[in-house]
Amino acid sequence: MMNYLDILDQVRAHVSNLFHTHKDERLTYHNLLHTEQVVKAVVKIANHYQLSDHDFFVVNVAAWFHDIGYLTSCEKHEERGAELAKDFLESKGAEPELTGLVSNCILATKMPQRPVGLLEEIVCDADLFHLGSEDFKERNKLIRKEAIAFSGRDIDKEEWRAKTIVLFEMHHYHTDYCQDLLAAKKESNLNELREKVFKAHHGKTKEKGFHDSAPVSSEKHTEIIVEKKDKDKKQKSDRPDKGIETMFRISSGNHQRLSDMADNKAHIMISTNSIILSVTLSVLLRKLEDNPHLIIPTLILLIICVVTMVFSILATRPTVPPGTFSQQDIEEKKVNLLFFGNFYRMALPDYVNGMQKMMEDREFLYGSLIRDLYSQGVVLGRKYRLLRIAYNVFMFGIIAAVLAFVIASAVVAL
Repeated sequence: MMNYLDILDQVRAHVSNLFHTHKDERLTYHNLLHTEQVVKAVVKIANHYQLSDHDFFVVNVAAWFHDIGYLTSCEKHEERGAELAKDFLESKGAEPELTGLVSNCILATKMPQRPVGLLEEIVCDADLFHLGSEDFKERNKLIRKEAIAFSGRDIDKEEWRAKTIVLFEMHHYHTDYCQDLLAAKKESNLNELREKVFKAHHGKTKEKGFHDSAPVSSEKHTEIIVEKKDKDKKQKSDRPDKGIETMFRISSGNHQRLSDMADNKAHIMISTNSIILSVTLSVLLRKLEDNPHLIIPTLILLIICVVTMVFSILATRPTVPPGTFSQQDIEEKKVNLLFFGNFYRMALPDYVNGMQKMMEDREFLYGSLIRDLYSQGVVLGRKYRLLRIAYNVFMFGIIAAVLAFVIASAVVAL
């Protein structure tokens, strides 16, 4: 069995040595510092997902080797990095399965990223971790400087910003952890780039108007700004808002936990009263002929247990809707397709058609989520109302039954 920690130390030393011995001054971004930052990000994401030692080793080795191919050529550097990682691991006695996982993680970083599985997603997200970080500006300047060095031509800021914006719009984080951690800052970085592009374009428009003796009027200036704001507002409204999605996710999770708690409470009541009924029927009823004074207290106890069990069972008894919806329901956006009770009797094509229309319509989608939350709340309200009745009946009923037994025994004693 491989000693993963020991091999990782050797990997770090090996890759660091390669960067030092094959140092290329043009690599202002894809250098040892970037590699170390990717490794740091990989460790952070891997710790969140609590990977096994084996998987932790895979993503770390992939992070160390993912850009080592730049030392040879920018072209197909992922393939070169995968080959170097494979050669190194095989020299340490690694099995083909392990080298294959590492190679796949490295190749998954090729743009556009198409990772398969959690390990590849972690490496891909770590590689572009800086897009959603505070140091994006500095890292982006280094990438531009490197691109200029390798291309042999100057790339002006406007051209570079346009390419970076395309990268932002094509890219998305694959792991839930990075989506929650980095998406907001990534969006902020993207908006800042767009704002700079807009200002640069507007500045050129003013400059052109000045030379053409046709300066932009203040009304036109206001119109452009309003148009930009309206466009940004529309873009923002067309995108699912992260805060709203988080609210729905948290609310739905809370409702589910409350529902589970209600079911557990009902099961406790049912189990407790079942035991009391079993003991009463098997023990007390046999002795009622010899102890007639216990008949009324016993009947009270039996009634209390039965009533409590009935309300507890009602609290957990499922209510299933018809399971169908019409095309009119879809067009009027009335049906909630997120609840199985509304579609389980429908044909698959009808359900797929309804879901596609819902996903294309932001109002329909959020309306369905709202209806789903409301329905969960209604069910929870019913459950807890019935449970409260069951607990009250049991609490006061047990007190009454105990008092009845005490009174009956006292009367007989007198």
